[in-house]
Amino acid sequence: MRTSTFALPAALVALCLLVTPARAHTIDLAASSKECFFEDLHAEDKMTVTYQVAGGGHLDVDFWMKGPGERIMNEQKKKDTGTYSFTAEQDGRYTYCFSNEMSTVTGKTLSFNVHGVMYVEDDGHTAPIEREIRALSQALEAVKEEQEYIVVRERLHRDTAESTNSRIKYWSIIQTCMLFAVCGWQIFYLKRFFEVKRAV
Repeated sequence: MRTSTFALPAALVALCLLVTPARAHTIDLAASSKECFFEDLHAEDKMTVTYQVAGGGHLDVDFWMKGPGERIMNEQKKKDTGTYSFTAEQDGRYTYCFSNEMSTVTGKTLSFNVHGVMYVEDDGHTAPIEREIRALSQALEAVKEEQEYIVVRERLHRDTAESTNSRIKYWSIIQTCMLFAVCGWQIFYLKRFFEVKRAV
């Protein structure tokens, strides 16, 4: 993938070689479970993983990234959102995991994005327009990632608002029932009180 034999414009070839499309995923993490994924990278390839817990429990998960040889490159504990970017130091399989093992009861809903840039050595003949296309592509990926983050946050806040509204509604109904019950008891008590007085 570092060379191309297709008869495409040089700028388009550079774009196809350099940027891998962002992949957005949503998964459900059951209680006491974890999910792992992997990417096969070459040295100097760049990769970014961003994640956000969209629902469940305290909205926290554990995240870690392992490089070739099971070497832990990054670890994040009990986070609701996070990001990790790195440049591969060697060829091999890079594994990233999301864990809900700290929770024994509540499952979690998790959204995450993965995108990267494949390294292509600049031989000094790269046209300025190719560099601009590369920069523009990376900026578009960042915008798309931010939009997806905002969508998840909006859904999370909407769910919180609806849950709060539902609790207020049910609490208002309970208060109304209690008010009627207290009024009824007071009327009954006063009637009994005056009936006893007349009998005496």
